[in-house]
Amino acid sequence: MTISVGDKLPDVTLKTMTADGAKVITTAEIFSGKKVVLFAVPGAFTPTCSNNHLPGYLENHDAILARGVDTIAVVSVNDAHVMGAWARFTGGEGKILYLADGTGDFAKSIGLDYISNDMGLRSKRFSMIVDDGKVVALNVETKPGVDESGAAHILGQL
Repeated sequence: MTISVGDKLPDVTLKTMTADGAKVITTAEIFSGKKVVLFAVPGAFTPTCSNNHLPGYLENHDAILARGVDTIAVVSVNDAHVMGAWARFTGGEGKILYLADGTGDFAKSIGLDYISNDMGLRSKRFSMIVDDGKVVALNVETKPGVDESGAAHILGQL
């Protein structure tokens, strides 16, 4: 079943890279008591994700935070090392929280997973606004590319 507006995010463990290596982080730690913009990409370093999706969030970082958002986070079914390298490569370290959903547990738990013919288990491309763990806006792409889940659309919802 796909998560909907009004639903609470499930308790799932993800990973993020720190100066000391990969760190386990729970959805409760990320979302409890905070307003978070979360977007998901099918794969770090892939063309659409790197060239069209992530850059909008980096460019609009200050504008999004100015609307009362505590954290901007990106999640992908990649390991923490790949997400850490992507953070460094894109210049997003310290601006966006890069979350590794290595086993796809988060994507599966919210019903936004799929099997890609060439990449295996992936997350659908989406964005959401989460307030204290509760989904208040959800945008799932219905066709290839970035439209509904982009930073410009999120800004209009904040």
